[in-house]
Amino acid sequence: MTEGARVPVRLVIGLAVAIALDTALQLVWKTGIASIPYTATVWETLVAIALNPIFILVAVFMVAQLVNWLKVLDHADLSYAKPFTSLGYVTVCILSVLWLGERIAPMQILGIVVVVAGVSCVSMTQRTTQRTMLGPGAPPE
Repeated sequence: MTEGARVPVRLVIGLAVAIALDTALQLVWKTGIASIPYTATVWETLVAIALNPIFILVAVFMVAQLVNWLKVLDHADLSYAKPFTSLGYVTVCILSVLWLGERIAPMQILGIVVVVAGVSCVSMTQRTTQRTMLGPGAPPE
């Protein structure tokens, strides 16, 4: 990133919320689906989902993710913002161990290190690209 260029606080908060919402969504989804019998038919699965209030929470998290993501993209290019959401893989992995009692393998730990290193590299780039052409919705130069 260029000298003196700062990332807006709203973008940092938006990216943190994106990671938190994705993590919560994945953990709640896993918890909900774990309550459905493995031998259930497709119809029984759909009925179980419809009757389980945890899936309402899943839907709420999905809508919140959409709204938040639209706000994030107001402040940064997709090529800058999207890699940050891969930190959700890290938080899901860690919280799956703590909340769901799962185990992580050494290769998963290596993957976490690679993801964190990649996000670190992305964070050193500019959050928006220079616009060379005017497109729909682009401000005039």
